[in-house]
Amino acid sequence: MSEENRTSDRIPELVREIRDLLERQRLVEQLIHRQETLPERNDLVETLVHKQHLAALSTKLETLHAADIARILEMLPLQDRLVVWDLVKADMDGEVLLEVSDAVRESLIEAMDTHELVAATEQLGTDEIADLAPDLPDEVVQGIYKTLNPEEREQLRIALSYPEDSVGARMDFEMVSVREDVTVEVVLRYLRRLRELPDHTDQLFVVDRDEHLRGVLPLNALLVSDPDTEVGSIMNATPKRFSPDDAARAAAEAFERYDLITAPVVDRDGVLVGRLTVDAIVDYIKERQDIERLSQGGLREEEDIFAPIWSSVKNRGPWLGLNLITALIASRVIGLFEGTIEQLVALATLMPIVAGMGGNIGNQTITMIVRALATGQLNQHDIRGLYFKEVKLALINGAVWGGMMALITFLLYQDAPLAGVMMLAMTLNFLVAALMGVTIPVLRARFGRDPALGSSVLITAITDTGGFFIFLGLATLFLLK
Repeated sequence: MSEENRTSDRIPELVREIRDLLERQRLVEQLIHRQETLPERNDLVETLVHKQHLAALSTKLETLHAADIARILEMLPLQDRLVVWDLVKADMDGEVLLEVSDAVRESLIEAMDTHELVAATEQLGTDEIADLAPDLPDEVVQGIYKTLNPEEREQLRIALSYPEDSVGARMDFEMVSVREDVTVEVVLRYLRRLRELPDHTDQLFVVDRDEHLRGVLPLNALLVSDPDTEVGSIMNATPKRFSPDDAARAAAEAFERYDLITAPVVDRDGVLVGRLTVDAIVDYIKERQDIERLSQGGLREEEDIFAPIWSSVKNRGPWLGLNLITALIASRVIGLFEGTIEQLVALATLMPIVAGMGGNIGNQTITMIVRALATGQLNQHDIRGLYFKEVKLALINGAVWGGMMALITFLLYQDAPLAGVMMLAMTLNFLVAALMGVTIPVLRARFGRDPALGSSVLITAITDTGGFFIFLGLATLFLLK
């Protein structure tokens, strides 16, 4: 097992050690302040113990990768997080800020002044600065601009001009380009003069004198070719390329489909403006997965698990309010059938089954639709066919699971009409769940909203209310005399 893997496996253990160390520090401070000795002596002892603990903690952090430090910070409560953040070496601040989640990054940035934030970007490339810029105060961004040379300023301006979910916002400006009319020997001499190659370099970009992309030269082809061979004769003239305006989602699909490591990014005139790398794509995919997981519960990505209570209240409040409204509607639906429930007490025990099974069907459908929308599998022409498929599936599930529940109902209550109502109610609620499971995410996507955001909350509300109404309504029609 590599050293990186061993460190990653030890992160939970490191977090426990850090929290224990900080807890001991707080305990020592409390004991010292209880001692009836001179205040000056107490302060001296407290300072020495504090420095000893912080030195031990700093030693642990020095051996860690920026990504591991970021993970540790995400797992610490806010108070402990800020203590550890102060111990991170200044030349690693920028890398760590890039690795942490948006919510944790916000808390770290709030704890830093303008000078510290500007200094944190000194070791970063312009594409990495562009990733941080939306989270930084305006005065910090202006300060960063002043530290860049004209070429870097232009690169940063270009990166910030594109939407967050576009290729242009994700592209890297560090790349190696060569001409097609030079020989392999010339290219190799050129590469040897470079101090190092940009990360994830698996191919060189072949351009003409006006920087138009002519093709790509894979490193493996370069290394095994005769030194006198011209680049133009061994390059790939039709590489997979992207435009800065392309959606990052489409680029991620292409990287997966074609097993890409890097790909050129060209403008409308075919001029090479940057490259897209697999690490940027992996980061994008991870971000989308995090957003979708939170969105399904009606949460925004800005929420930190250790966030102050008021921040969490504001984040969760809107969907809880909506949930309360739908719950009140469901309760009123039940109230409309109080007389039915009083006459058939068994209905009260069976209602949650109808609603719960419908919610499960709806969430399954929504999960599938959201995934299809995210991967570009679903377009307008497919929606009608998808409705027909989900209706057929709901009818089959209704016959199977509704029939099974009808049998169980009959065995429990020896009431054939009640068993029939149970089966019919489940089937109809399955139909409602399937139809709304398609409709909710499709409509949200059509109006430019995140199809995953709060979808599970909405479908649960609909299947609960609809399930109660259908079941109790059918019971009123067919069971009461």
